[in-house]
Amino acid sequence: MLTEAAPSPATKADTGPMLEVRGLEAWYGESHVLHGIDFDVRAGEVVTLLGRNGAGKTTTLKSIMGVIGKRKGSVVLEGTETIGLPSRAIARLGMGYVPEERGIYASLSVEENLMLPPKVRDGGLSVEDIFTLFPNIKERLKSQGTKLSGGEQQMLAIGRILRTGAHFLLLDEPTEGLAPVIIDQIGATIRKLKQDGYTIILVEQNFRFAATVADRHYVVEQGKVIDMIPNDQLDANIDKLHGYLGV
Repeated sequence: MLTEAAPSPATKADTGPMLEVRGLEAWYGESHVLHGIDFDVRAGEVVTLLGRNGAGKTTTLKSIMGVIGKRKGSVVLEGTETIGLPSRAIARLGMGYVPEERGIYASLSVEENLMLPPKVRDGGLSVEDIFTLFPNIKERLKSQGTKLSGGEQQMLAIGRILRTGAHFLLLDEPTEGLAPVIIDQIGATIRKLKQDGYTIILVEQNFRFAATVADRHYVVEQGKVIDMIPNDQLDANIDKLHGYLGV
């Protein structure tokens, strides 16, 4: 049971979206990767970005978080335009990014990795809350970060962000390369966080996993959002989704 440090649950009846992305473009050097991304996320939702490799899903997360060199358009988080803000200022608004590579420092222990990011706002989970979510982490506190399994590293990366006070999470391929039992545990964690009021954008290749946690799915192709499928309509659109994803 999480303590009162967790944010109070948000309701989807809240007025307007929590995040509004409009005309988002982004570049890696001279390479133009995003070509006008548009989508919304409501408070308390889990939404996924689905698409083939190279479609622009990870670049979308990096652009929202402000960790890409050049971007333009509009990204409004809870009424604040963030397109001109540095990533540290976006983090202070309550947004946290867990990259696909997880960012665990080999030279630091699990405990040092967990405590490394500064608290950016009130409402973060306590260390004990994180241990409740991820008991494996408590058992490995003195181990080097990269001595953990892939699943344990993913748990540590998510737990580390939750401690900072972030309430809007950007999770990039959290199940990539993980065993089915660990994928189930990550799914249970995402559902628990949603229940506790967190808002989440999830980049996933595994749409079957995405269907177990998400409210809606945005399909990204060639740097644009080309479709949105509510989760309760996924079965009816499965052939179309297979066509988008090439599976």
